[in-house]
Amino acid sequence: MTEIPREEFVLKCTSACAGCPSSLALRYVLKAAGHDTVLVVPACCTSVIQGIFPFTSLNVTVYNIAFAAAAACASGMSEAFRKAGKKTSVIVYAGDGGTVDIGLQGLSAALEREEDFLYVCYDNEAYSNTGMQRSGATPYGARTTTTPAGKTHPKKDLDGIVAAHNPPYMATTCVAYPQDVFRKVQKALSIRGPSFIHLLAPCPTSWRFSPDLTIEMGKRAIRSGMWILYEREFGKVTINSVSKAALKNPLPLEDYLSPQGRFSGIGQREKDILISQARKMAKRLIHEEEGVC
Repeated sequence: MTEIPREEFVLKCTSACAGCPSSLALRYVLKAAGHDTVLVVPACCTSVIQGIFPFTSLNVTVYNIAFAAAAACASGMSEAFRKAGKKTSVIVYAGDGGTVDIGLQGLSAALEREEDFLYVCYDNEAYSNTGMQRSGATPYGARTTTTPAGKTHPKKDLDGIVAAHNPPYMATTCVAYPQDVFRKVQKALSIRGPSFIHLLAPCPTSWRFSPDLTIEMGKRAIRSGMWILYEREFGKVTINSVSKAALKNPLPLEDYLSPQGRFSGIGQREKDILISQARKMAKRLIHEEEGVC
């Protein structure tokens, strides 16, 4: 951890829930970005935990924007800064609801225009801020307040959608691996053009596990193969070493699901579907890394 700066940009006065992955991950995102940063935050948990005006827990400039408008706002900001000759980093920090669902059109348009900003989707796989409703990112079989018997649709392939726009850099990461978060944000900001980072954020409240298990749940997601850490840089896919090891000898799926109340009562059929979906994703990434069409 010695390469990560000690300076804090997320202060101790947040109103986050205990074990909040959003605020934990944001610490490392901002450490990688530094002071000369504008954070664009649509409606999400982060727009609440930052504090109430005129006080804030975030030690950078923050622009709160409507749910669907984050990517459009960041596009305009970035263009204005570049016209003024400034290198200010513009970072969207949005949840899965504001990315996979409500903000997807704006994100797609910004990627197609090749705007120069970083979009970070911290994915807790539900609309956690408004009562744990299902989102397009909620996995198959998960129980939410709007899918009390378990979701009957698979998780939307956000990374596949983003990859179709061929951005110069995109990556996945997880709050359980802060050095990975830090390194990938630094790399994303070093590349001109649109960058996208999909960050898994295990949420104790909506996933229904003990708040002291946030980091452990992130690690289990990786080790079970349910979340794969990789980078796509100028079209070249690289699966990170921790995921390569996990794919060769994965943790049993039950070890990942059992601590989560949202999967209570899940049947073997649902488990088999989750495993099948994870294997399909792994196979696709392995083939892309190897250059197999």
